[in-house]
Amino acid sequence: MKPYWLDEPREPLPSVTLDGHPDVVVVGAGVTGCSAALHLAEAGLRVRVFDAREVAGGASGRNGGFALRGMSAPFDVTAASVGEQSGRALMAWTERAIDRIEALAGNAFRRVGSLRVAVDAEERDELRAEFDALVAGGFDTEWVDSFEAPFDTRFAGAIRHVPDGVLQPARWVRRLAALAAGAGVEIREHTHVSSLDELGGATVVVCADGYPSGLLGPLEGLVIPTRGQVIATEPVPERLFETPHYGRHGFDYWHQAEDGRIVAGGFRDVSLDSEFTAEERLTEPVQAALHAFVNGLLGRELRVDYAWAGIFGMVLDFLPVVGRVPGYDNVWTAGGYSGHGNVLGFACGELVARAIVCEDDPLLPLFDPARLLNG
Repeated sequence: MKPYWLDEPREPLPSVTLDGHPDVVVVGAGVTGCSAALHLAEAGLRVRVFDAREVAGGASGRNGGFALRGMSAPFDVTAASVGEQSGRALMAWTERAIDRIEALAGNAFRRVGSLRVAVDAEERDELRAEFDALVAGGFDTEWVDSFEAPFDTRFAGAIRHVPDGVLQPARWVRRLAALAAGAGVEIREHTHVSSLDELGGATVVVCADGYPSGLLGPLEGLVIPTRGQVIATEPVPERLFETPHYGRHGFDYWHQAEDGRIVAGGFRDVSLDSEFTAEERLTEPVQAALHAFVNGLLGRELRVDYAWAGIFGMVLDFLPVVGRVPGYDNVWTAGGYSGHGNVLGFACGELVARAIVCEDDPLLPLFDPARLLNG
């Protein structure tokens, strides 16, 4: 089925045609590519974007619609990995990115917070450790100990991440693309780039996340393609999940869209080996688990009106991959968000653009693509 987010009428993009060769070519018109293109154009560069589909046609229009601060790993785990100071800097950086998304996205974004829920005592203890670390770091957070029926017996506790929100991600990325076009970026949809030789020596930024591009030389395949499957039900009249929820270490996630549909994703773990793939299709085990899950949440059978799959890039250390591709002077990349790409993709698009125009950022060394070659 067509993704729910992409089934919304789209406004045509402003028409931009660059004369001659661009300074920078961006491959991928998702959130990262459009963010990078906008920032590069605002820095005075001539930018052309290519996408084999359409704006937001890949993972940016095929996810669950969450806008979450932080990295894919919990805050305390990230801080233990990169150091307390860097962990706090990363969290603050993503919070600022959410602020910028809110300023640009209009009605494509709602700041409603998010709930990371525990389904058992063990997960509750893990959440409590993260909560304590967030409080110690001075980040806006709340501990939730009780839930209204019928969820009081389902959840053992939760962290409320106050700055978070939900997106209509395709609408948001289309607006970001329109802003880029308004800044002079040429966007060529339905145009596949198969070789760097096609691009005339321009600086290239590959923003494909988990979708194989064939353009990343020694990095190709080191950001692991991973399939995420999502469903959207018939509209439900009760407002039950205004806030996005995610639990079981991110294997379950769901919220309620503005029209009342329950949007739910995850359950890769019912068929984990088969979900590390670049094949963008639905599978019966995961779809059955998702359907059973939403029925169990509401205690009745719900019709599924939309079901879709998208590919995201998994990285074993759960940090993004942003920077120059090793062995290439003029090829850069940004991706590897490990399922956390709506905010990280926007922020990393800006980050790679800043690197290209020689604006130093202390976060860049944490995301150095060369680290994947040493793992």
